[in-house]
Amino acid sequence: METVRRHIESQVLSLTGLALGGIDFESPKGDPGLFGPDSICWKVHGDFSSMLIGGITALLLQMLHPGALGGVWDHSNFRSDMLGRLRRTGQFISATTYGSRADADKLIERVRRIHDSVRGTLPDGTRYSANDPDLLTWVHVAEVSSFLASHLRYLNPNLSGEDQDRYYDEIALIAERLGARDVPRSRAQVTAYLQHMRPQLRYDERTREVVQVLLNAPAPSFLAKPFGALMMRAGVDLLPEWAADQLGLGQGHLQRQLIRSSVKRSVPLLRWAVRNGSLHRARRRMGLPALR
Repeated sequence: METVRRHIESQVLSLTGLALGGIDFESPKGDPGLFGPDSICWKVHGDFSSMLIGGITALLLQMLHPGALGGVWDHSNFRSDMLGRLRRTGQFISATTYGSRADADKLIERVRRIHDSVRGTLPDGTRYSANDPDLLTWVHVAEVSSFLASHLRYLNPNLSGEDQDRYYDEIALIAERLGARDVPRSRAQVTAYLQHMRPQLRYDERTREVVQVLLNAPAPSFLAKPFGALMMRAGVDLLPEWAADQLGLGQGHLQRQLIRSSVKRSVPLLRWAVRNGSLHRARRRMGLPALR
């Protein structure tokens, strides 16, 4: 049984930012990082399955914004390395949530430097820049609202409204450190923001291509393929109804129920197997007992 557990864990961690290395989540001892173990961020970001589903949803949602799409289209090797993109995003999220203060600061500064060169012109002649404060806010809100929605659906539907608002308030720090402005800090503000942004969102042939590349991204191994396909379907299912319709990815009621029940049957095994994720390592850094 231990061999099976280790094998499942290795397959899971191969999908995460941990596969890239470079971040020591267990040092220095006692360093709480940007948020610390009492934060809501530590709770929401600690489950691999719900974060993966939310991450897929976030990418689909982000691509509806022409500026976000332009940055990916012009400056990313997404066609050949979508898994690598997911891993890099995962590393940034895990390091800024669970890493030491120094590692979190280093990753934030690295992303800011990368953003300096991500700029260009959209097909309609509009200029875009990854350092645009408004674009940074869109990317952030699409991401964290998806993470929270996935957490509520697949891990803890009883997370209080107060803690949900606290999550948005905490995680706004990362967006602001990257240069975002007017970052929503509560459920009500996020809902109003998404409604405000809808007229600016577009779906065209370039969006279609990026979405198809994401949905058809190869799994890292044959054994991970069925799980990866299920996570993709769950990510689509988690989209706001208006976004799924705009992307042409609407699903029927029975299909959605099947996806959700399949996820809920599969994730307990993954949670049992993973004992060495970012959260687990950070807890060891803080001298906290192992999760059971």
